[in-house]
Amino acid sequence: MDHLKMIVNFTNTILWDYVLIFGLIGIGVFMTIKLKFLQFTRVFPALKKMIVDIIKKKPVEEGKMSPFQALSTAVAAQVGTGNIVGVATAIASGGPGAAFWMIISAFFGMATIFSESVLAQKYREVKEGEVTGGPAYYMKNGLKSKGLAMFFAITCIVALGIVGIMVQSNSVAGSVSDAFGIPVPVITIVLTLVVFRILVGGMEKIASFSEKVVPAMAGLYILGSIVVVIMNMENFVPAIKSIIMGAFSPEAISGGVLGVTVQQTIRYGLARGLFSNEAGMGSTPHSHAVADVSHPAEQGFTAMIGVFISTFLICLSTVMINITSGAYNSSIPAIEMSKEATIMTQNSFAAGFGSLGGMFLSICLSFFALTTIVGWYFFAEANVKFVFNSNPITINIFKAIALIALILGTVMDATFAWQLADMFMGMMAVPNIVALFFLSKEVKEILEDYDRCIEEGHIHWDYEHKALEGNERKKGSVLRKGLSTTVIK
Repeated sequence: MDHLKMIVNFTNTILWDYVLIFGLIGIGVFMTIKLKFLQFTRVFPALKKMIVDIIKKKPVEEGKMSPFQALSTAVAAQVGTGNIVGVATAIASGGPGAAFWMIISAFFGMATIFSESVLAQKYREVKEGEVTGGPAYYMKNGLKSKGLAMFFAITCIVALGIVGIMVQSNSVAGSVSDAFGIPVPVITIVLTLVVFRILVGGMEKIASFSEKVVPAMAGLYILGSIVVVIMNMENFVPAIKSIIMGAFSPEAISGGVLGVTVQQTIRYGLARGLFSNEAGMGSTPHSHAVADVSHPAEQGFTAMIGVFISTFLICLSTVMINITSGAYNSSIPAIEMSKEATIMTQNSFAAGFGSLGGMFLSICLSFFALTTIVGWYFFAEANVKFVFNSNPITINIFKAIALIALILGTVMDATFAWQLADMFMGMMAVPNIVALFFLSKEVKEILEDYDRCIEEGHIHWDYEHKALEGNERKKGSVLRKGLSTTVIK
């Protein structure tokens, strides 16, 4: 076991300290420049349009999700224990300045997630009457690389559908047990039954669950954080100052007592920021691919809102309550980092809500983890369909495997679970970054096509999957879609 842990740690060091830090931020910067800093001009108009569509209750075609449901499912996956445990770990390991680099990762991540979403929309397919898509599909249909697509699909299944679910269930079991004194076996049984009930309902049940639970849980957590910050308002300005100073000179905050270097601050800030919003990792495009929109760019804009919610709102909430409440602890032992980071955030809420603080955080953490389990399962299932061609028996077997992983996760070592998750998600992100780079020209063309549609007063896109409804596609047939021609094989 020790040998396995050494291999996992070594792999994570290579992936996150060298490959992904540069790869994920690099693709974000590259796409930001290529798309002319669309973060500044597209997010809030997209938010306004989404709200209008929700109010008008725009109808959705069968086998798809509404843009809001797709966003909710994406945010369900983005907003998980990483936004609480991961973020608290980042500032404990890298100092308050890590929060600054989280924001930087989110800003550039918006351009990345826009790119992922529009490509997933363009190259999506219909399988068994349901729309499905994701990086594996744009690698196969756009990049013409079946091998890269298969590698991504397999690592995604393991990363999200097995190891990722174990991480989330572990967090739920530990948090609820500590806060309420409920035995772990009881928590495991209840959690398994709830997840089973959602998963057997398919895409429709997952979408319905996400659009109801995600806004409520995110709003509750943000509101609770605001209350704590207001109660400690005298520490607000010093907290902001420590974040900014700590980003470039962490040792200046406390005379070097932290023992944190600028490199560590950047590493933990970027890594945990990217882990929390998942931009570039190839996960959230699976939900954005199935959104019922008139043009791929529309869902790309909506996807950017998810990064804003995940990092700018929820991650920063975690940072601010820890620093302003005085719960921030820079001397947490590395071996107990995950558990102690959770306790640190519990203490932050306890500073505002007393003994109810720990219970409040446990409830939020449980819902965060539950929605992430559901979201990650949905993403993994899209890749099971890719690998095994939507065989219903295979899908049901995978549901059983995911539930077994959930049960095992509640009893495994939390630190090792996080390390495994980091490794497999890192392996999943590498081929996605490669695909985004080589398909970047198409992303720009899709955005330009959308702007032309706006000028013409008619937003439209000829989706390939419309020609595939009813499984009527013929092998080798050539279909026209958008700005390119693809041969269906």
